Amino acid sequence: MRVTVQPNLESVPSDQWNSLAGNDPFLQHEFLLALERAGCVGGDSGWEPRHITVYAEDTSRLIGAVPLYLKHHSYGEYVFDWAWADAYARSGREYYPKLVAAVPFTPATGRRLMVSEPDRDEIAALLIDATRAVADATEASSLHWLFPATTDLDLLTKHGLLARTGCQFHWSNPGYRDFEDFLSGMTSHKRYNIRRERKRLSEADVTVEVLQGAAISSELWDVCYRFYRATIRAHGGMAYLTREFFHMIGQTMTGHTVLAVASQKGEYVGMALGLRNAHTYYGRYWGGRPDIPGLHFETCYYAPIEYCIAQSIARYEAGAQGAHKLARGFMPTPTYSAHWLRDPTLRRAVADFLKREHGNVGQQMDELNEHSPFRQPAISPHASRS
Repeated sequence: MRVTVQPNLESVPSDQWNSLAGNDPFLQHEFLLALERAGCVGGDSGWEPRHITVYAEDTSRLIGAVPLYLKHHSYGEYVFDWAWADAYARSGREYYPKLVAAVPFTPATGRRLMVSEPDRDEIAALLIDATRAVADATEASSLHWLFPATTDLDLLTKHGLLARTGCQFHWSNPGYRDFEDFLSGMTSHKRYNIRRERKRLSEADVTVEVLQGAAISSELWDVCYRFYRATIRAHGGMAYLTREFFHMIGQTMTGHTVLAVASQKGEYVGMALGLRNAHTYYGRYWGGRPDIPGLHFETCYYAPIEYCIAQSIARYEAGAQGAHKLARGFMPTPTYSAHWLRDPTLRRAVADFLKREHGNVGQQMDELNEHSPFRQPAISPHASRS
């Protein structure tokens, strides 16, 4: 087998990469390449592509890959290691650069060890070793695998990486007939609150339409970008994505893009962008007028839930953080990451911290589940790990 490190995805055949990515929209060659071509990664972004690829011996057939980036900061990751960077600085050492195996700006669980099924463990081991080799070659302080699937996490921990547990809020669809069927499983108080929120929006003469793929016009992609930038400005965040990026995925990912668009008297007043595959809807970016009550909840939660029910989509991952999602039917769900740190002293300190953090996250999730909006405990879409 032949291992290479790719500074971009231009030279990697899209069909071969996508055959490893499966139906994960964020691992699609088109999504990652759009980030590169639109200047969201590379250049002075602090995200330098170092993708690992493995080809079958004496052939050009791609059999393994890792989306890998050399990082010069910790922005856009959603797994926070600022305290680790501070510990390095206090000891007089540099934490950056570091390496992350991840999808930039995307806190969605998925495969990070992208391998063909035959000889999976052998190819995965080769990929893990290759990422360590890149860490050595770049003098990276550490290597972080963000939001890996549990099958990947098992392999990573077997190779000595430290597991970390986080929490998100996911909605699960056991086969609801419609939105009212979904509400029927909730307590009367939660049902009342959601109906009231939706009614207030209707009384404000706001309508929300959910559009997919080719139905999203170039004008709407501009609207999407404008609201995205407005949200960033309002919350003091960083605008990772460019206008070109939105238009690129609009052209190349029509089978995955979904936009909930809110209008009032002929004017666009809000939007929420999601990506989907056959079984999961992923909420990503939102923006809207802050003076319209309930606009955020409708575009980000209720309209997408109705869409998922109509499309028989089993799960809705609404992104990072947000305990307010619990009252709207999104249940606490564990997420994971895996970490290797070069310095043995810091590694021991982090290992001790992660053990304590794991217990705290578990306790927090138990407490959140006690406040479930459902009359009967909802089944989480993912089982917890011990």
